[in-house]
Amino acid sequence: MCGILAVFGCVDNSQAKRSRIIELSRRLRHRGPDWSGLHCHQDCYLAHQRLAIVDPASGDQPLYNEDKSIIVTVNGEIYNHEELRAKLKNHKFRTGSDCEVIAHLYEEYGENFVDMLDGMFSFVLLDTRDKTFMAARDAIGITPLYMGWGLDGSIWFASEMKALSDDCERFTTFLPGHIYSSKTGELRRWYNPPWFAEHTPSTPYDPLVLREAFEKAVKKRLMTDVPFGVLLSGGLDSSLVASVASRYLAESKVAKQWGSQLHTFCIGLKGSPDLKAGREVADYLGTHHHEFTFTVQEGLDALEEVIYHVETYDVTTIRASTPMFLMSRKIKSLGVKMVLSGEGSDEILGGYLYFHKAPNKDEFHQETCRKIKALHLYDCLRANKSTSAWGLEARVPFLDKQFINIAMDIDPEWKMIRPDLGRIEKWVLRNAFDDDQKPYLPKHILYRQKEQFSDGVGYSWIDGLKDHANAHVTDAMLAQAGYVYPENTPPTKEAYYYRTIFEKFFPKNAARSTVPGGPSVACSTAKAMEWDAEWSKNPDPSGRAALGVHASAYEEVKPSAVPKSTPPLSDLPHKVQAGTIESVATVV
Repeated sequence: MCGILAVFGCVDNSQAKRSRIIELSRRLRHRGPDWSGLHCHQDCYLAHQRLAIVDPASGDQPLYNEDKSIIVTVNGEIYNHEELRAKLKNHKFRTGSDCEVIAHLYEEYGENFVDMLDGMFSFVLLDTRDKTFMAARDAIGITPLYMGWGLDGSIWFASEMKALSDDCERFTTFLPGHIYSSKTGELRRWYNPPWFAEHTPSTPYDPLVLREAFEKAVKKRLMTDVPFGVLLSGGLDSSLVASVASRYLAESKVAKQWGSQLHTFCIGLKGSPDLKAGREVADYLGTHHHEFTFTVQEGLDALEEVIYHVETYDVTTIRASTPMFLMSRKIKSLGVKMVLSGEGSDEILGGYLYFHKAPNKDEFHQETCRKIKALHLYDCLRANKSTSAWGLEARVPFLDKQFINIAMDIDPEWKMIRPDLGRIEKWVLRNAFDDDQKPYLPKHILYRQKEQFSDGVGYSWIDGLKDHANAHVTDAMLAQAGYVYPENTPPTKEAYYYRTIFEKFFPKNAARSTVPGGPSVACSTAKAMEWDAEWSKNPDPSGRAALGVHASAYEEVKPSAVPKSTPPLSDLPHKVQAGTIESVATVV
C-alpha cells in the first residue's frame, strides 16, 4: 500500500504551503516508507508516499504520461496492467510500474476507463491541459480514500483522514466504486454489477466455476517483486487462500526470485484456536510457518495506536485490528512487504453465524448485498490500515470483481444454511474445494465452524477488552453517553472507551461521521437483527453472540440486565438542551 494526498485550488501556493503539504503527506509515511514524491502545478499538489511492490527500482510516483501533461498519484495494484499496456501500443511507458497505465488510459479514453482496471486502487489524476482533475476508488473500497473541503474553496483527497482533519473544514469517506470529476463537480458510480440492485439471482450453483474463479483471483495476486506470504488463521477462508497460493506458487514468476515455499503467518493468545488450526494447515500444505503470540496486556497497550491508525471507534473493527496490527509489525520485521488475506468471503457467501437465522433466500441475498456494500467501513478498512500501519500490503482475492460477480449470481437457495441437507455456512465454497483426488485441505478444516478473527485469536482477548473498559468507564459515564456523544451513542462501556480515544485524535464532527453505527449481533447489519427477537437481548458483534449457533456461545442475557437506550437530545426538556438541567431523572 501507498499513501496519497492531493489538493486542488489552494489560494496560497507559496513555499510555506508546499511545506505544509509535505508535512501532511508525511503523516501517511507509514503506508509508504520507501520513497516520497510531490508534484506542484500552480495551485495544485499531488503527493505520494510509496511502498514499492512492483518495479521497486523505477516506479516512484507521481506518475506521468509521455509529455508529463497528465499526472497521477495512486495507491494500489493493477493486476491486469500488462494486458492494458498491450492495448496502448502507441504510448511510451517510462517505468515498469503497474499503476503507470492509468495516466495513459486516461489520455486514450478520457474518464471512462476506470472499469477497465482489475485491481485495488485509489487514485487522483490532474490533466494540466485544461486543469481538470478526477479521483476514483476501487469497486469495493479495498483501498481507503477520503475527500475534504477547505475554507479557501480547495478540494482535498487523501488515503487517511489524519492528512485532512486539521486543514479541511469538512471531510468524508470517498464512496467505493465511484469517480469524482471536476468537470461536473459531482460523484458518479462507475461500478454497476448486476447484484447491486439486490434482485435475487437464479443461476444454478456450479462448484467448478466457483473454484476456478477463486483460483484465478489468487494467482493474479501473486504479482510482486518483493517477498510475500499469506495470513493463515486456520479458518476456511485463509486456509483456502494459502492452499491455492501454495499450489500455484511454483509456476509463478515470483517463485524464481523468492523460492517456491510459501510463507504463512498466524497470531493468537497462547493456546488459541487459530494458532492450533493455523499450524495444522501449514503442516498439511508444507509452508514455512511463522507463529506469533501476544498477551492481553500487549493488546491493551496497543489500543491507542491502533485507533489512531485504523481511524474508527467501531467495536468489531478495533477488536480484530489489534492482533492484526501486532502481527503486521512482526511480519514486516522479517522483510516481507505483501500478504494475501481472506477478507470478504463471509459477506459474499453468508458465512457469519447469524445467517443461520435467515428466514428465506431473498433476505439472505439482500443481507449479503448490504454486507458487501459496507465492507469499506469494516473489514476492508481493518485489513488495509492495520497492515499499512507498518508498511505492509494486504491483498484480498475473495474481493476480486469476477469472483464476486460469479458468487453473487448463484441462486441463494444454495447458500442457505440447511442442517437437514448437511449444509453449514459457506457450504458452496467448502463443497467447491472438496476434492478427494487432489485435496486442498483436510476435511475437518474444510468444514470447520466459522470463527471471527477477534474470537479465533483467543476468547480471553475480547473478555479482557471488556474488563479493561469496565475498569475505565463508570456506570454514570455510560448513563450520560447520549448527552456526551449524541451521534452514534456508544451502547456499552467498551464502545465508550474506544470513542474517548478516537475523539482525542479526531475531535471534529466530520471525523466521527465517517464511522458507521447501529445495533449488530455476530457482525450482522441492523436489518438482520430482525431475524431473531432474542438477539436484541445480547447485541454484541462477536460470533459468540449467535445464541444457539456458536459452539461456545455467550450465556443468554436476562431481559432485566439489558440497559435501556438513552433518549435523543430532542426528547429532553428544553432546559436540558440549553445546558440548565433541572431534576431530570437519570436514564439507565
